[in-house]
Amino acid sequence: MLSFNLGPLALSVSQALMIGAFLVALLIGKLTAGRRDIAIGDVLFNLALIGFIAARCAFVARYYSNYGLDPVAWIDIRDGGFDVIIGLIVVLLYAGYLALRQAALRIPLGAALLGGLVTWGLTGGLLGQIENQASRPPEHTLYTLDGRAIDLASLQAENANRPMVVNLWATWCPPCRAEMPLLQQAQQERSDVLFVFVNQAENAATIEHFMSTMDLTMDHVVQDRHRDIGRLAGSAALPTTLFYNAEGRLVDSHLGLLSSATLAQALDRLGAAEDSAKPASPRPATTSP
Repeated sequence: MLSFNLGPLALSVSQALMIGAFLVALLIGKLTAGRRDIAIGDVLFNLALIGFIAARCAFVARYYSNYGLDPVAWIDIRDGGFDVIIGLIVVLLYAGYLALRQAALRIPLGAALLGGLVTWGLTGGLLGQIENQASRPPEHTLYTLDGRAIDLASLQAENANRPMVVNLWATWCPPCRAEMPLLQQAQQERSDVLFVFVNQAENAATIEHFMSTMDLTMDHVVQDRHRDIGRLAGSAALPTTLFYNAEGRLVDSHLGLLSSATLAQALDRLGAAEDSAKPASPRPATTSP
């Protein structure tokens, strides 16, 4: 499972796990604080906010060439661009500073952080194991706009088994529409990556009219006539973008609007996965003098 709906809200599983870990930390902090006059809840919320801001700032700094001098883009967190490692480091450093200054905080704060981190690590590891067991492109018949039946694995094979980016979208979906020009540009610039645009349950005439209106000329636009790909991939919301390596294994996914920066990050991860999958070159034999 990659995402699910919570009422009108769509959450990725990784986001839900992070929220769950925070709630566990909050509960443990409250229990260990007991009846002592310690505002552990306020401390944890402040730590979460500081980590959130640090993670966003670090990500924007890392992909500054993509964001440029656009303050609106810097704070537009809809793209999901965060450096989680930097955010976590900042949280731990600030928590250590607070613990040094306030002895009463040490036990509840330490227990809360430990409980949250263990919860996040265990659930994230379990999720990774589950996803690794079902990480191939869904085996389901899709249709090109001229009616030819095909599936994702066959399409990848027809295109020299290049790494593949699969975007699930619909014409009625505002963030889908917003990211299409970016994805078209990426398709034109990255000939080493296969981009596939899987429309969800709309007819060919609707898709072609949308592309004409938006002046889009993407290749590999296909129909998923009954929205089966999203269900089989474990995605409950649009847009969803899936990143497969040359062997057809899922190495990353993104729920929601892509920005130039978050697309660059995902393609970087895809490239790193490709490099790690390549066998090491044999060392030349050496001869003794």
